[in-house]
Amino acid sequence: MNFLDYKVSTGPNSVIEVTLSIAANVLVMDESNFQSFRTGGTHRYHGGYYTQSPVIIRVPSGQWHVVVNLGGRTGTVSAGVRVLG
Repeated sequence: MNFLDYKVSTGPNSVIEVTLSIAANVLVMDESNFQSFRTGGTHRYHGGYYTQSPVIIRVPSGQWHVVVNLGGRTGTVSAGVRVLG
């Protein structure tokens, strides 16, 4: 499975901004769910499939993995991730 992974930290008023080159899945997960995702297990996430960029996702304060992938579709995606606030 091909995916991009960015580790970010958020505060109480932060949002995550993701800029996509093409439509893609943007999944924001904690460490435990990320490890489950990597091994093909059940996982929970914030986000989903986005066709427009930039994507803004609000999550609680903490440490997060921002995963960008094409969900099995062929092609290549590039992404920029930053925390605002």
